Amino acid sequence: MANTKNEGAEVEELTQQELKEEILADFKLANESREASLLGRREVLTGKAKFGIFGDGKEIAQIALAKQFQEGDFRSGYYRDQTWMLAAGIITLESFYAQLYAHADIEFDPASGGRQMNAHFSTRSLNEDGTWKDLTAQKNTSTDISPTAGQMSRLLGLAQASKVYRESGALKDVEWTSKFSKNGQEIAFGSIGDASTSEGVFWETLNAAGVLQVPMVMSVWDDGYGISVEKKYQTIKESISEALKGFQRTDDAQGFEMLNVKAWDYANLCLTYEKAAEIAREKHIPVLVHVEEVTQPQGHSTSGSHERYKSKDRLDWEKEYDGIAQMRNWILKKELATEEELDQIQKDAKKRARDAKKTALQEFLKPIKAEKAEAMKLMEPVVAASANKAFLNKDIKELSDNKEPLRKDIMVVVKKVLRSTRNEQSNERDQLLNWFRNYDQTSKDRYDKHLHSESDLSATNVKTVHATYPSEPEMKDGREILRDNFDYILKNRPEVLIFGEDSGKIGGVNQGLEGLQEKYGVDRVSDTGIRENTIIGQGIGMAMRGLRPIAEIQYLDYLHYCIQVLSDDLATLRYRSAGGQKAPLIVRTRGHRLEGIWHSGSPMGMIINSVRGIHVCTPRNMVQAAGMYNTLLEGDEPGIVIESLNGYRIKEAVPENVGEFKVELGKIDVVKEGEDVTVVTYGSMVRMAEEAAKILAEAGISVEVVDVQTLLPFDLNHETVQSLQKTNRVVFVDEDVPGGASAYMMQQVLAEQGGYYHLDSEPVTLTAKAHRPAYGSDGDYFSKPSIDDIYDAVYNLMHEFNPAEYPTIY
Repeated sequence: MANTKNEGAEVEELTQQELKEEILADFKLANESREASLLGRREVLTGKAKFGIFGDGKEIAQIALAKQFQEGDFRSGYYRDQTWMLAAGIITLESFYAQLYAHADIEFDPASGGRQMNAHFSTRSLNEDGTWKDLTAQKNTSTDISPTAGQMSRLLGLAQASKVYRESGALKDVEWTSKFSKNGQEIAFGSIGDASTSEGVFWETLNAAGVLQVPMVMSVWDDGYGISVEKKYQTIKESISEALKGFQRTDDAQGFEMLNVKAWDYANLCLTYEKAAEIAREKHIPVLVHVEEVTQPQGHSTSGSHERYKSKDRLDWEKEYDGIAQMRNWILKKELATEEELDQIQKDAKKRARDAKKTALQEFLKPIKAEKAEAMKLMEPVVAASANKAFLNKDIKELSDNKEPLRKDIMVVVKKVLRSTRNEQSNERDQLLNWFRNYDQTSKDRYDKHLHSESDLSATNVKTVHATYPSEPEMKDGREILRDNFDYILKNRPEVLIFGEDSGKIGGVNQGLEGLQEKYGVDRVSDTGIRENTIIGQGIGMAMRGLRPIAEIQYLDYLHYCIQVLSDDLATLRYRSAGGQKAPLIVRTRGHRLEGIWHSGSPMGMIINSVRGIHVCTPRNMVQAAGMYNTLLEGDEPGIVIESLNGYRIKEAVPENVGEFKVELGKIDVVKEGEDVTVVTYGSMVRMAEEAAKILAEAGISVEVVDVQTLLPFDLNHETVQSLQKTNRVVFVDEDVPGGASAYMMQQVLAEQGGYYHLDSEPVTLTAKAHRPAYGSDGDYFSKPSIDDIYDAVYNLMHEFNPAEYPTIY
């Protein structure tokens, strides 16, 4: 074990006494964490908590890791890292239990305000006004998610941010960067269970990290099992470090540094992590630390017992090679403490854990008990005067006797009293009803805030800045206007990076970035491998560290590869951290009209129902797309911009204020006014709807075409219903499958906006067929809505209204 300790860039020698004190403090912390795990499991099994998953068995390794975890560093880990978080000072035993009880107050559960199950950690990166804190002045952990290996994608971006801050010429001497990096010396530390290394995103991330050479230290906790499944069924050669030997760096080829260490070997763990951190921090070489022979004293979680699948020999071995037991033996061997001294430390650890649990439970129950008392005081006179008194008294007594109530328990009884007295009028009931309404709203607000930014920085606060044109504007391909807008962005925003498959050298498959890599360099406009999941992960991690990445997914169909990380991570990030973190990533893609099964999908229903928390922009042309990028960059929220794949070569008028005009999110655009039928659509279908409207006009039918512009948010001002008030008929047109985005738009307009009350005819949805579009022009025509289909749908509505004037055609 090295006789040093790290504090920032300084290394100072420890005296023997200081070293002894540090070792005994580590032993104390390991025992406190273990006792917290044991008591936590008991709280679940006795019903005080809903579910528990703990880090017992990993205490010693994580304490060694935490010694290298410095201010400015980031963690992207998983739900076994409690000892690491305790050692880093990110959580206390009290906050650990507060999360176990789901305490919905960030003062007690600063990680998630009761939204995440236990052992899902997070630090608060934002001030109350939504602005960034100085992230170099604190140890940071990105907010955890549960999906196995889901933390890997984001880890890549967190590490890459250090590389960008160290190497980007555009960011040199930019003052605000000092809040996010000190010359790129920060490490992104990752952790994962050995079984989860079987997930594809683990391999995808490691490959990308090796290619990019980013400062990542990746720990694999290897306990030999994936829940009950043995390692031999999980990993080739039964060893992830053996399987990854081809990733090992050599004298003439870049790669990973690979280190192996036993989970019970305290001294070597400290040395190993010291070496790993030095390599990553100074040289920006990624490191994988394979921590082997990990034990798991309580099994996987509170859902079952490991005695069901582990042999007696294995269980006996785990007792002998438990990290705490082995550390105790090592301390005695080194004569750093006596048996009695270590017994006292372990006894004190039990008490500390019990006291923390007791305090956390008391603090959790205190406000609820006060609320229960208020409810009881208001209910009792209502029940006493009620004809249903005998029926209600049992429920009142049960609530009164409940010493550990939840808010749900209070609501159930209050609602029952109000339902049972609905025909009884009194001042006392009115007071109870008013209390209930306030309590109901307050309770819902605890869990319904922060899906989106609630600060002044929200993208929905950005107002329209119209594109302006000279009297005789130049006409250019839409892709050229988009390119010039990106040029403006890159010139004026050094924090912006654009990357994706073919985005760099050739400027994108549709030339929307033509020449920009040559102009701004490979660190600003870059190519990636074919790895959509980690392209998004790069963006998330960098966006969490103050950069403004634009991650390009080449085609809309390819969003299937990364829908998991978009849905589970990016969309929920602000919500699950209770407003403590943000990642304003912009995802650029293109889709809709093209020929063939694999490049013409429009899975909009899947997208909008998977990514609530992300804005979804669907521009009809490239000027509009440019304005949406400008808007999103003014805000602090993530967004997806889906460009029309068949619109890049269509000529558009060139605005005078490229880079400055903005499209307001959640605001519709009536692109053609009409009197008879409203057509509601978006994206490339807008042009087709406009063309159909021209032909319908020849038949005497006046069509109003509404471009919704963004699906998330959808028409915040409820302007679409104003069109229905005028026309009394509506057709929702969409390239998605039946019941996809068309059903969503119909729900928004007819139910949310009350459009149903203004209809004289049945609402119509016109969608693609349920199958993927077939290849070729005929396949496109018969698979997706055409101009003819729009004509027919509108005409048939008018035929139903006035068959004499609009007779059957076919």
